[in-house]
Amino acid sequence: MSKNILVTGCSRGVGLEICRVLLREGYNVYGIARSYTDEFKVLEQEYIGHLFFKSIDLADSGGVRKSVFKEFVTNDILLDGYVNNAAVAYDDIVTNLNIDRLKAMYEVNVFTPMVITKYAIRNMLLHKTRGSIVHISSISVHTGYKGLAMYASSKGAIEAFSKDTAREWGQLGIRSNVVVPGFMATAMSASLTEEQRAKIYARTSLKAATNVGSVAETVAFLLSDKACSITGQNVYVDNGTI
Repeated sequence: MSKNILVTGCSRGVGLEICRVLLREGYNVYGIARSYTDEFKVLEQEYIGHLFFKSIDLADSGGVRKSVFKEFVTNDILLDGYVNNAAVAYDDIVTNLNIDRLKAMYEVNVFTPMVITKYAIRNMLLHKTRGSIVHISSISVHTGYKGLAMYASSKGAIEAFSKDTAREWGQLGIRSNVVVPGFMATAMSASLTEEQRAKIYARTSLKAATNVGSVAETVAFLLSDKACSITGQNVYVDNGTI
């Protein structure tokens, strides 16, 4: 029987690639995003009956229980894993910090993933599932980049949350890990100039952008039984940035 995985930010970039890898390995994927993209629709047609989509605004942490767990991934569905991939970036130097923009980012990057984790674990407890949670973080948490202090702080919060979640629920076989990608050529980094990208890649061992497929394959591994003894960890997929 196919395992069921919930993936946020599923419609483009890393999230779409994670869905593609999971489907190829035989999972059922329940995808959440604001945009129902053409790329996602193509994948949906290729995996009819195994890939499902719901458009949800993840800026509404208070509505997540109803929109996700009452109307989409209900308790009738045994949830084996959750991938917290959706995120928004608020980039600026600290002296320009805008509290409203900071709060809006934390709603998507921190509060909503925490709420989803809460109900994903409840689903796993109901079904006595030894489930796996994987959060996507950022290398900016671990090595400084000008203008990324606010964004990195939100991802750092999720890393701490994951580690303590692993301690809290490990005795029941529920695992929680973080994948820490380096800078990738995605929509989130599209605003960078070529000069900025060159400087970032020069700080890596491989002198290149992190491969999106490599990140997705690592997520799939952590969701699988092959990683049954891995929990509470940060797994770096960063071209040797650290």
